[in-house]
Amino acid sequence: MKMVIAIIKPFKLDDVRAALAEVGIQGITVTEVKGFGRQKGHTELYRGAEYVVDFLPKVKLELAVDEDQVDRVVEAITESARTTKIGDGKIFVMDLGQAVRIRTGESGSSAL
Repeated sequence: MKMVIAIIKPFKLDDVRAALAEVGIQGITVTEVKGFGRQKGHTELYRGAEYVVDFLPKVKLELAVDEDQVDRVVEAITESARTTKIGDGKIFVMDLGQAVRIRTGESGSSAL
């Protein structure tokens, strides 16, 4: 099992969710987050005062998937979240030691 974590632009969430549904992903956790990378934020003007926005709004997706689904999931996220502009985001894939479904007590891949 693998944990796939993706940080994407907020307006791409619906496209990514639809692409993941097409490859058979049933569950996803979405969190609104803020951060920056190479984008470094930007300057805005508010009521005549200029201020720097260091942390940009992003969306964090977390998916627990079987190892045979990882490549399809990464490809689906990459293709649907890409705008070809800076700040498109990142995808991280990590090993997932154990998963347990609380309701039934199932563990491992059957809990996903």
